[in-house]
Order: sequence, then C-alpha cells, then structure tokens
Amino acid sequence: MISPRSTACMPPEYGAERVQSMTFGRDDLLAYMLSHRLAVISTIGKGGGPESALVGIAVTRHHDVIFDTVTDSRKHGNLKRDNRASIVFSGPGEKTLQFEGIARPLALRGPDDAGLRDIYYSVWPEGRDRLRWPTLSYWCISPRWARYSDFDSGPLIQAFEWNPS
Repeated sequence: MISPRSTACMPPEYGAERVQSMTFGRDDLLAYMLSHRLAVISTIGKGGGPESALVGIAVTRHHDVIFDTVTDSRKHGNLKRDNRASIVFSGPGEKTLQFEGIARPLALRGPDDAGLRDIYYSVWPEGRDRLRWPTLSYWCISPRWARYSDFDSGPLIQAFEWNPS
C-alpha cells in the first residue's frame, strides 16, 4: 500500500499540486535501496534503548536487506533476543529512507540461504573471505514498513507497507 503525504501542513512555497503530481513506487524504492552499499541498522538493546551501527548491505529484489556481523556484536545479540530492526538509508542530498522489518539469521554455508548469500557476495565479494572468521554471522531483514523522503525534488514522502509472509 502506498500512502501519499498529507499536504495540510505543507509550506505554501511547495504547493500541494507539486507533491500530488510526483510519484514514487516500489520499483523506485528498490532502485534507491540498490544504490546504497552502506546503511545504519538499529536494534533494541537489552535495556530497551536503541543501538545503531553503520554496516555494509546488499538488497534483494523483494526489498530484503542482507548484512554480516560477528556474533559478539551488540546487534547480533539484540537481534537474537528481539528480531525487530530499523534501517536508515541516507543521501544523496536530502533523500532518505526509513525502513522497519523483521530479521532472521542466515545459514553460513550449504544450500539453505545460498541465494541470499550470493546476493550479498555480489555487492561485497570480499565477504567470502570473512567465512574464515569464527564468529561471522549473516542476517536478512524483511520489510514491514518504509518511508522514502526526497526534499531535494519535492517534498516527496511515500510510505510503503508489506504484509508478513
């Protein structure tokens, strides 16, 4: 479901007609996500507060976000305890994406999750070298909600929702 931004509080210089005439769909969202190799992932810490880290990412055609980390990182422990996560994609300029989803660990080797690992390696070929690390782990965050904002061209703000599968 795509929801256009309300124009009720919009400054007059932007003009409601300009915002309503701009479109940004799921294909545009995917292209924006694929243009990024880094994003900030936030998880819920032991005490309930947010904990964030910049990580290398890869994106699937279904808008899933894949990354690797080590098992002694805060984000790994947090995701094992509470699999809700958010991600921020930033730039260029005043374009941003807020993304929320549900994380699951991926298999390190074997046929399970091989396609997802291959997508990650296509962006980060050196990721295969990290398989030697004894504490390596892979995660995949599936989308539940996202909001794209572009204040360079708009303002344009589009929200997206996904049904749990």
